Amino acid sequence: MAIGDTSDNSRYPVRKLMGVQVLAIGSCVPDVVVTNEDLQAKHGFDPEWIVQRTGIRERRHAPPGVASSDLAVTASQQCMQRAGVQAADIDLLIVGTFTPDMTLPSAACLVQDRLGLRAPAVDMSAGCAGFVYSLVTAAQYVATGCSKLALVVGVDCTSKILDPKDQRTFPLFGDGAGAVLLSAGSADQGLVSYQLGSDGAGAVLLNRPVCGSKLPPTEELIREGMHYAKMDGRAVFKWAVRVVDDSVRSVLRGAGMSSHELDLIVLHQANVRIIDAAVDMLELDREKLVINLDRYGNTSGGSVPLALDEAFQQGRVHRGDNILLSGFGAGLAWGTAILRW
Repeated sequence: MAIGDTSDNSRYPVRKLMGVQVLAIGSCVPDVVVTNEDLQAKHGFDPEWIVQRTGIRERRHAPPGVASSDLAVTASQQCMQRAGVQAADIDLLIVGTFTPDMTLPSAACLVQDRLGLRAPAVDMSAGCAGFVYSLVTAAQYVATGCSKLALVVGVDCTSKILDPKDQRTFPLFGDGAGAVLLSAGSADQGLVSYQLGSDGAGAVLLNRPVCGSKLPPTEELIREGMHYAKMDGRAVFKWAVRVVDDSVRSVLRGAGMSSHELDLIVLHQANVRIIDAAVDMLELDREKLVINLDRYGNTSGGSVPLALDEAFQQGRVHRGDNILLSGFGAGLAWGTAILRW
């Protein structure tokens, strides 16, 4: 099968998982704002090119010494405070990230310790689909009674693993985190329809060659910049447009719904042109879209929960709403779901 060919839907089944609810949501972004003009002054980037090609005007960068676990902890604390729950109440932690503080231990274990949780904690690496993957996984635990209260975090500090001289990739990404608490809900709440998928044939399109077991870092490899993440932007863009169209149509069919029945649409904030293409192909209502990439850029695993929290704080999320969530990126991997709030 060719890279990005998702036409064989039988390989990527659509599932349903009800009886789960989101109790609360929280988010966190670093204080450091990096505008397109800042990138122009420091690296010679063209601000207008960035806006025209991506829709991004500024992003947040974690300062030295601040890592993914730091953002995850702050987002989680905010979420817990809003829900009125204590650390002792949480019995599962899943962190969707591909930029953990270090190779080991997991970012989740660091977060678990700082929050004072007595719960299993694990990272889930699915690129920019990491939050949706983590949400579906935690929902399984809650729906089966194996977890009473699960904390799910999506977080990445992608700016830390990019080459600042890479004019086509570095301006796209920012750092951020979002967290939700899941518990048992009513029979009409939960994942009305969802699809998870992956296409490892596209691994070469978006990867970080060095710093794993295949190519441990050496002075020579670092001099060559092989420790930075690499992306074939044009190929990833084409794949993302196709996969969003296909996966959204799949989950809508699985739910027996039309796009007009969606109350809120939260697509991964990768590029405004991908979102525009999805709107055109799927006939989505622009009034229902959540767009914040102009201020935060592509926050990878933090993108979907960060945008969802912003919509919630704006009063755009209500009990019974059908909310479309879709994350897609490195792997290549994607996760799309209709969540009934």
